[in-house]
Amino acid sequence: MSDETADTSTEPGPGTPDPYLWLEEVEGERALAWVKERNAETAAELAGGEGFDGLVAELREVLDAPDRIPYTRRRGPYLYNFWQSAEHTRGIWRRTTLDEYRSDAPAWDVLLDLDALAAAEGEDWTWAGAQVLRPAYRRALVSLARGGGDAVVVREYDLAERAFVTDGFTLPEAKTDIGWIDEDHVFVGTDEGPGSLTASGYPRTVRRWRRGTPLAAAELVHEGRESDLAVSAWHDPTEGFERDFVVRYRDFWHHETHLLTPDGELRRLDVPDDADSSVHREWLLVTPKATWLGQPAGTLLAFRFEAFLAGDRTPEVLFTPDDRTSLAGHSWTRNHLVVETLQDVASRMYVLTPPADSAPGGGWKRQELADIPPLASAALTDTDPDTGDEYFLSITGHLVPPALHRGEIGGPGERIKQAPERFDATGLEARQYFAVSADGTRVPYTVVGPRDQSGPRPTLLNGYGGFEVSLTPAYDTMRGRAWLARGGTFVVAGIRGGGEYGPRWHRSALKADRPRAYEDFEAVARDLVARGITTPDRLGITGGSNGGLLMGAMLVRSPELFGAIVAHVPLLDMLRFHTLLAGASWIAEYGDPDDPADRPHLAALSPYHQLEAGRPYPPVLLTTSTRDDRVHPGHARKAAARLRELGHRVLLHETLAGGHAGATDHEQTAWNSALEHTFLWRTLAP
Repeated sequence: MSDETADTSTEPGPGTPDPYLWLEEVEGERALAWVKERNAETAAELAGGEGFDGLVAELREVLDAPDRIPYTRRRGPYLYNFWQSAEHTRGIWRRTTLDEYRSDAPAWDVLLDLDALAAAEGEDWTWAGAQVLRPAYRRALVSLARGGGDAVVVREYDLAERAFVTDGFTLPEAKTDIGWIDEDHVFVGTDEGPGSLTASGYPRTVRRWRRGTPLAAAELVHEGRESDLAVSAWHDPTEGFERDFVVRYRDFWHHETHLLTPDGELRRLDVPDDADSSVHREWLLVTPKATWLGQPAGTLLAFRFEAFLAGDRTPEVLFTPDDRTSLAGHSWTRNHLVVETLQDVASRMYVLTPPADSAPGGGWKRQELADIPPLASAALTDTDPDTGDEYFLSITGHLVPPALHRGEIGGPGERIKQAPERFDATGLEARQYFAVSADGTRVPYTVVGPRDQSGPRPTLLNGYGGFEVSLTPAYDTMRGRAWLARGGTFVVAGIRGGGEYGPRWHRSALKADRPRAYEDFEAVARDLVARGITTPDRLGITGGSNGGLLMGAMLVRSPELFGAIVAHVPLLDMLRFHTLLAGASWIAEYGDPDDPADRPHLAALSPYHQLEAGRPYPPVLLTTSTRDDRVHPGHARKAAARLRELGHRVLLHETLAGGHAGATDHEQTAWNSALEHTFLWRTLAP
């Protein structure tokens, strides 16, 4: 029997001790024993029934499909790709040429086999990326994570020799920030012992490290404060524009960017500390989050970099948002800037061409890059900012399999890859609606379901609402097979707190205003019922991370609106989140529980502290990972224990590996998805 109630004589209210603190011991013997019991209960209820194994196999099939699009990144003459499959469950790092890539079955040159490496070293390695040194592209800094966590081991790799470099740049497991300066130097911030990390667990110092010398002897470039989020530095090797930059991240939304001069002086760029900024060749781009230089928040402004340093504050306005349109991103090629916008959460792409130095007063030229279908999403997957104007553009939608286009700006494009349909979408369509929130704000949401719906159906509503993250149309093969193809309806809500309408949309739900995001989500739920799309008992909701907090908020605020709730790697204890792993880094988003001005609103929205015994809650499934070193698994564990204590129906599943993603390979990903959809289908469509 579990001893989970041994310490529960005190209720975990906002002003009382927490009886479940022992579940925060990530690898504590007692905590893991309790987790093992919960996992067994969840597996027995959901994974033991007829059809579960078949669903896992069906989902694994689309994940392992050999005709998936292998998205690449150009480095010199080669296109690089990381690939997981049934034969390579951990994955292989490989490369090919453009001519080969155009074929249906490219010949790939395998550089590193993670399955072989993990077996040889007896480690649970997962891929965390590689930085390849420009312009020769012979050496790489490879990052490997144990069990999919954010902390990584860094090793230098020789691409020509296909081997790790003996006595090369190597660092033990930490949340390291590292980048090339040249073949013999890197900028690095890592865990060097007590005092070297911020309260959020990220590097507090950045050093210039020379090959063959001990890290402790490396030159200190900059040192931040313990209360900062992190510090970082990087080198721009663009020929003729070589520069070094240092950034002090004060919190998630405020930072100071400095030009590091050759004599070691830090020269701060005079842009707002909450603005996004970047430098490419002679250009400085700035996107302010509040009015600046007479321009509204969310505008894209361009300056000539040297003129800006000299005091010129006259911007070239490249994009101005409106009530329906926001800036979603931008990427440089060698000679052009590609700008992505969202209009009511659908993508538009434009090419902007800067004036030549010899054309005084000449403005930027603008043209549309591609014809993008309604309610679709477009994203640049790669560009060549160094030597040419090549781009790779992916276009997809809720019912539109991804297509990858390649081209060179100014020339014809080509569809270079096309993913096949992965689920039966016959009779389905995507439709956009707007719900009216409590304060009158129109909130966009998209319904993916039958074209001719005759009555309420099992419906799954997804949301996020935080960190200026936008939920855009995407072809979700697993959701398609496990939910849509079985007769379910899927809904995506673009609630405040996200970035669907730019900085104003995000800032309207910051800190004490977070409930606006929750009111938006509730408005969408009510609108779905009012339109006859579903009923409360057939409406399930799902979200992860900050979206998991949204799920917890719905559970304690408006449980009568929903028939089932799934929260993945959720934040749920909003009075202790800042003490757990990377939690302190989110104070700028939520507020500080130790600040008397913030604590009341955090106590009011903290799902863990608002759970009640006598209130009817819908069934809940919580998922997390022991190796999640971003959002602590204690959030889900403690909420599950509290719900059990109060007599509510709750299931918990915790993977031992997987990090914040919850899975490290296709088998675990398929199993987790089958678990979620089995829970939802049994609950909403019994």
